[in-house]
Amino acid sequence: MNRVLLVPDGLDGQRVDAAAARMLGLSRSQVADLIAEGAVLLEGRSVSKSDQVTGGAMLEVTLPDAPRSVTVVPQTVAGVRIVHDDADVVVVDKPVGVAAHPTQGWDGPSVVEHLAGAGFGISTSGAPERQGIVQRLDVGTSGLMVVAKSEHAYTVLKRAFRERTVEKVYHALVQGHPDPFTGTIDAPIARHPGHDWKMAIIDGGRHSVTHYATLEAHAAATLLEIHLETGRTHQIRVHMQAVRHPCVGDPLYGGDPVLAARLGLERQWLHATRLGFWHPGTGDWATFSSDYPEDLQQALDRLRAG
Repeated sequence: MNRVLLVPDGLDGQRVDAAAARMLGLSRSQVADLIAEGAVLLEGRSVSKSDQVTGGAMLEVTLPDAPRSVTVVPQTVAGVRIVHDDADVVVVDKPVGVAAHPTQGWDGPSVVEHLAGAGFGISTSGAPERQGIVQRLDVGTSGLMVVAKSEHAYTVLKRAFRERTVEKVYHALVQGHPDPFTGTIDAPIARHPGHDWKMAIIDGGRHSVTHYATLEAHAAATLLEIHLETGRTHQIRVHMQAVRHPCVGDPLYGGDPVLAARLGLERQWLHATRLGFWHPGTGDWATFSSDYPEDLQQALDRLRAG
């Protein structure tokens, strides 16, 4: 879709990315991407994002087509393992390459679609494409997650995650040797200002706390046990990059591709290994565990072998 706009006098002298963002109701990073694609013309000429506009100038912008609607397509997904199932919750061991629920930017399988395809009834609370979802795991992260089946469970578990009464334990293989071997990373996280799909440590971002302890130290990497106090998008990956010990196999956040190749890894070494919560139906403490999937175990075995 093409938009032709006249720059108002009040924006005279502003950078073209800032002016276009205000005129179109987009973020500056979205406009920067359009400029990089050659989709923004000022008086018929291509621009860089730092060029300035003048009042009355003609701005032409080619916008992408409207995003597709997000729908749940019931399907059974190979590798998804049901760890526990009762009237209130289903606990899933999610493999790598599977999202928690469908999104605009993901065309692959999801846990929600697998549960629908396998005949599991889940809570109807939440948006249609993520009904029953009270927590998420990255597509590239494997391990345990809980999905609410009853409306009561959805309410109780959402509150539990918000109040941080859920135990979330991950194991991560990180580059180098954290100093100290046991510690806490307390740094706010928000969307990266230049990349909508990436997170970063940002002043004024959301409060984020990660606790870690060393399990094994090897020549090139360290196996950590990580307890999340908060649950931000990409939290472990962002925090470990911030202390210069990114997850092995995570090039988005500073991982060395050479080390990943040596260990045979095609994704970040990060696994949700334990999950505990007060069961919304019985009131008892419930805890579940997950072994490392084959690719992570093989990488760790190679590291142990030197």
